[in-house]
Amino acid sequence: MLLQLKNLLTPEEVAQATQLLGVDAPWLDGKVSAGSQARSRKSNQQLAQDSAASRQLQPLILQALKREPLFLSAALPRRIYNPLFNRYGGDTNAFGPHVDGAVLHSASSGKWVRTDISCTVFLSDPTSYDGGELCVQDTYGSRGVKLAAGDAVLYPGTSVHEVTPVTRGVRLASFFWIESMVRSDEQRRLLFDLDMNLLKLRAQLGETAETIALTGVYHNLLRQWANT
Repeated sequence: MLLQLKNLLTPEEVAQATQLLGVDAPWLDGKVSAGSQARSRKSNQQLAQDSAASRQLQPLILQALKREPLFLSAALPRRIYNPLFNRYGGDTNAFGPHVDGAVLHSASSGKWVRTDISCTVFLSDPTSYDGGELCVQDTYGSRGVKLAAGDAVLYPGTSVHEVTPVTRGVRLASFFWIESMVRSDEQRRLLFDLDMNLLKLRAQLGETAETIALTGVYHNLLRQWANT
């Protein structure tokens, strides 16, 4: 499932992030976080995880996720990898097709995180740079994503994906992974669809015997599939 989260960050939060992610920020070669296969395809910059800027920005992203009900419904998060930040532009402007590692060690929590879901939070105005599309391959082909600053996208961690070359300007983003309580993408999609339609039914009909029964179905499925 590929899902857009509109206005995850407020304009003020985007401004704070872009100010901290200026050219003088402690940028490192993005290959520092890549595996052996991805390293040959990765050409970007990544904010040092132990920097003051990173320590300020990670809570900003995590708090935004907590207040976004669509994220909570779609991801059913169990663990979240500490948000990372990258920069594409100039000579370090692309990340070719690759697959993320299945399990990654989160520096902030000291725990391993299974990468069920990938998330990218866009921080640059899409009119300020050319290229830089996040292209995600799924059963229907390749889907290109280039969103407004402050918007985010969720997509399966199992997907082959890439960031196309940035040919003008600079693309800033945050990226991280989520270990879901429900490992299966298909089961998460069913639960998300059921949850969204239940919300619509309750808004239209109020609390009825049928909506209460369907809510029970949702929670019984979650109880059966969830791993906490």
